[in-house]
Amino acid sequence: MKALFADTAGWMACADAADPAHRATVAARDGWLKAGGVFVTTDYIADETLTLIRMRLGPAAAEEWWRQVDASSRVRWETITGARAEKARSLFFRYADKDFSFTDCTSFVVMRELRLQAALTTDHHFSQMGFAQKP
Repeated sequence: MKALFADTAGWMACADAADPAHRATVAARDGWLKAGGVFVTTDYIADETLTLIRMRLGPAAAEEWWRQVDASSRVRWETITGARAEKARSLFFRYADKDFSFTDCTSFVVMRELRLQAALTTDHHFSQMGFAQKP
């Protein structure tokens, strides 16, 4: 399976035509799908993304995003379990010199566990942790 992690910043850049990275991120998303890839994302990312889309673009846009992503066979959902949250807490406090969010740390844990090397994101924190960013 050819998998790419999808972060809140990547989902948001795709959803918001006013985002400076919109075109490049949509092109990266579409290219990935055309090449047969799937996206891996988490329940924490869904929480952040739904909230952000609702705040910036309105409830209808949030609902539309959810319907598309939740129904897609090309999106694999990962749950942040207690064990994953504990690993994320460890990262969160170990990298006190960075401004990683706790959700960032949960994403890093999932990416490491699944041996994913790259993320659809505009968030520089992923490159700080050694992951490639698309676009």
